This record gives sequence, structure tokens and C-alpha cells, in this order.
Amino acid sequence: MSKRILIADDEENIRTLYKIELEESGYIVDLASNGKEAVEKAKEKLPDLIILDIKMPVMDGIEALHMIRQLPNGKDVPIILFTAYGEYQQDFTTWASDAYIIKSHDMTELKTKIEELLNK
Repeated sequence: MSKRILIADDEENIRTLYKIELEESGYIVDLASNGKEAVEKAKEKLPDLIILDIKMPVMDGIEALHMIRQLPNGKDVPIILFTAYGEYQQDFTTWASDAYIIKSHDMTELKTKIEELLNK
């Protein structure tokens, strides 16, 4: 059975690119355009893994991360913070994530981390 991944990013072109790439790798992909939508979709769909951008409107990825962790089964879902901003990596509020990856046009690191987290 295919694993379900939720991607939350406020940039539509990035969401679309990652959706296409991950679906080609055999995943079912749901999208959210902000943190609030990500929390709602995490409640509805119970994804196997969540990828959150940090800087988003309505609710940022760090706040969404903490809200998802409080959901039933929320502690069991691997969450990757995927951002263009390296400075958040030292912020202890990001430590509740399972991985912190700096965005790149090369998706190798992200795909490797997804496989690693889903196969734990």
C-alpha cells in the first residue's frame, strides 16, 4: 500500500513540483498552502509523513508542527521541516521535528530522508 505524504508550503509552484516528484516515486500526496490547513488535513487524512515549510501565512510551520504533535497519533507521524532558512535549525522549537532540511532544487536529500523515516 502506498504511503501518504502531506506537503505544506505557501508557494504553489513548489507544492506542485514536490507533488509530481513524490507521486512519481509512488507516494500519495496531499497539499496544504499554510500551517492551519496542514493541521486540518493531518486530522482528516492521517498522513504517514508530513513535510512543513517554516515561513507560511496564517500559521507558520513551527506552530503547525506543535499542533500536529498534540493530535491523537501526532507524536507517531514523522515530520520534516523543509525550508529555505538555515537559521531556524538552532531554534529549539524546531527540535520536535524528525528532520530539518534546507530546500534545494535537488530533491535527493529530501527523498532519502523520506524513505529513511517511513522505513523506521
